[in-house]
Amino acid sequence: MIKNISNLGDAAVYCDFGIEVNKSVNSEVIKYFKALKKENVESINNLTPSYNKLIVSYDLRKTNFKEVKKLIENLNVNETEDDNSTKIEIPVCCDDQFSLDIKRLEEKLNISRDKILENFFSKEYFCYMTGFIAGMPFLGDLDENMRVPRLETPRVKVPKGSVALTEQFANIYTFESPGGWNILGNTPVDVFDNSKEEEPNLINPGDIVVFKQINLEKYNSYNDK
Repeated sequence: MIKNISNLGDAAVYCDFGIEVNKSVNSEVIKYFKALKKENVESINNLTPSYNKLIVSYDLRKTNFKEVKKLIENLNVNETEDDNSTKIEIPVCCDDQFSLDIKRLEEKLNISRDKILENFFSKEYFCYMTGFIAGMPFLGDLDENMRVPRLETPRVKVPKGSVALTEQFANIYTFESPGGWNILGNTPVDVFDNSKEEEPNLINPGDIVVFKQINLEKYNSYNDK
């Protein structure tokens, strides 16, 4: 449930769902996100969901805060409850050349490499949001025994496709960029494709992600299919 709706600058509405970060709260955010997307309102030009917030940007020439606020308050979000989440399988190679922080993970978690990989690949992950860099999915929730802090010194360059962990989340770097997450492996899949104007993200908020471990040979041949 939305706790508060307020102005954000001149042409955006800020929907606050509280301070908690969990799947239950985020599911509410995604209900509103999907319901607004389904409405396809011409005057709304962008929707930005996060863990527990939703920003609705609009064209000030076509509408205003009061009208958008009223639209949000009158949404029938229950119509989105039966929507099935898309389940997406992401192949990941954890060869030594890709598992850049496996030693650090072993030390911080105090469990073996094999156990780390077993834990990581044995569950499903819920996409809370995408952001930071285009299409990067924030995937939760890691089990308590798999949670580690960020690197003390972030990398200047994290390779594209890196699959990484920090605190309760896993993510996938969609482009080479700076970053401080613990890198476990790499996927050959393009998680963000800017040539697809309508749907550039492979993974969207509310989707379920399953990681599948592949060997180096399959990784190298993946894009030759």
